[in-house]
Amino acid sequence: ISRLTLEARAMQEGEQSEMIRALDRLVKVVGIIIIPIGILLFRQSFYDNGESFRSSITSMIAAVIGMVPEGLYLLASVALAISAARLAMQKILIHDMKCIETLARVDVLCVDKTGTITENVMKVQGIRKTEEYDPETMPPFEMLVGDFAAAMNSDNATMEAVKKAFRKTSGRKASSVSGFSSVTKYSSAVFPDGTYVLGAPEFVLLEKFDGYAEKIEEYASAGARVLAFGTYDGTAEGKPLAAGIRPLGFLLLANPIRQNAPKTFSYFARQGVTVKVISGDNPVTVSNVAMEAGVAGADRYVDASRLKSEKEMREAVLQNTVFGRVTPEQKRKFVQILKDAGHTVAMTGDGVNDILALKDADCSIAMASGSDAAAQAAQLVLLESDFSCMPQVVLEGRRVVNNIERSASLFLVKNIFSLLLSLVSLFFGFSYPLEPSQISLISLFTIGIPA
Repeated sequence: ISRLTLEARAMQEGEQSEMIRALDRLVKVVGIIIIPIGILLFRQSFYDNGESFRSSITSMIAAVIGMVPEGLYLLASVALAISAARLAMQKILIHDMKCIETLARVDVLCVDKTGTITENVMKVQGIRKTEEYDPETMPPFEMLVGDFAAAMNSDNATMEAVKKAFRKTSGRKASSVSGFSSVTKYSSAVFPDGTYVLGAPEFVLLEKFDGYAEKIEEYASAGARVLAFGTYDGTAEGKPLAAGIRPLGFLLLANPIRQNAPKTFSYFARQGVTVKVISGDNPVTVSNVAMEAGVAGADRYVDASRLKSEKEMREAVLQNTVFGRVTPEQKRKFVQILKDAGHTVAMTGDGVNDILALKDADCSIAMASGSDAAAQAAQLVLLESDFSCMPQVVLEGRRVVNNIERSASLFLVKNIFSLLLSLVSLFFGFSYPLEPSQISLISLFTIGIPA
């Protein structure tokens, strides 16, 4: 976690605000132009007009000072700092001021289902036992799950929900456990009578999945997250399973959709921002939840576990809206594919497995209720973990960009005025008519203070 956080926090070399890059280009051009113009003005004043060395230098300096946009960097920095302060009042923490501007330019927003579209609290809706479960020879199903849950740590919202729903236990103790892995999509515990596994059906049923696919899709189509619970012949140890488990039943879990989610996604649709829902859950479940939340194109979903080649992945990312069964490495590749296609990408996340994708996104957003590592790595943190405040951040970003663009035009008017006056002086053969002190007063009262 520490290594990933440090890697994510390290800004890429040369990474900076688009506005600052534009200012750098402007200053570079001006810096090149003023050298020959300054030399020509001095030569004309000193040699052609016969003025003193002191007077020639003074008039040349006045022209050069007028052509330098000296206040633009301060203007941009102050505007961004004020925006950061305004956002802080709305419980939004800015780690990197450039993300305010970047978010205003975003045209693709990648979001997770849990914590973004839905509440971070998960509840068990029900259980569905399979024919493999024999109530006459086995302990009660709820007690089997209760023993399993008691052996696990509450390290994620799913396990917390399972622990709350299945409190009754038989007192059996697990000899070893392996926590949930976002790569293998399951957790396991070894009891005296065998190894029990709880995880995503596609990852734990394997060759047996097709026999239960219809029922799982039926459960998922109602918006439930489906987990398979059963026994495994072998030692799991957090590695990919060699064969499918013997499923004893399915646990149906769900997160309530955030009240303001439809309004938020409607806003992004009006602003021309494409939303991509990337989740580790079943794609059918995620698609139904996204449709209920009002995400445009949520009916176009794909199972990321079936995307094998780079070409398949690129086509799927560009053509679909909802992605299920996505691994942390795939999340990162999705972001890279979108950026390569010319999009400005914002990524939301709340877990350690989101860190790499957050790092690669143009703008990274974390929920404070999630992992501390993700919050430290992100450029922007929603302290109240409420995604509905995102429109305010976008509006703030667009306001600061528009303000800087309008104010910068004042500075450029002075620069163009000084440049044209210098060229007129050279063309008609008279010395630059203004003093440096006069240029400073003009800058102060007509440009500096108004800006």
